[in-house]
Amino acid sequence: MENYSVTDIMAPVSEYTHLPVGSTVFDAVLALEHTQEEYNCTQYKHRAVLIVNNENKIVGKLNHADALCALDPGDEEDFETNDLLRFGFSGEFVRKLHHKRKRSETLSLERICESALSLKVENLMRAATDSECIDHDANLSMAIHQLAEEKLYSLLVTKGDDIIGILRMTDVFSAVYHTMVEFTGTGRES
Repeated sequence: MENYSVTDIMAPVSEYTHLPVGSTVFDAVLALEHTQEEYNCTQYKHRAVLIVNNENKIVGKLNHADALCALDPGDEEDFETNDLLRFGFSGEFVRKLHHKRKRSETLSLERICESALSLKVENLMRAATDSECIDHDANLSMAIHQLAEEKLYSLLVTKGDDIIGILRMTDVFSAVYHTMVEFTGTGRES
């Protein structure tokens, strides 16, 4: 795997849908669904949209999981269960009570979606932080370590200050598979 660089297997940013800062979660969901329809079954599908600022510079990405997090009603401050902690009840007891209460307050999917329509992508996206980025010259061993250490499904590939691609876990896994097959001389029988 040392002979592979990140650039060899990354997906260029030109293949991804770009949404401007200020777009809504609804815009992102539409873009993600459209992206799924664009790719045929022989390709790995892109599962993110890139968020760009006013200068058309990529500032982050939003994936399926990020969009679903927007639909989670969240854990608003629950004063009643927090009071229980002050009265000496165990944290485990309070957590169980809180989860039981949340299950009984389940909202309909329509209501959850309606409440998320106006949320802005910049409030949900994964910003282009150091832990989410990898240099284009890095080798795959470094990428595997970073993906595993940070528990990520993809990394933004940088060249200087610019984001030039996305390194997806599926592509890294494919490179690992092909290297193992080549190394062992075995493979799947067709």
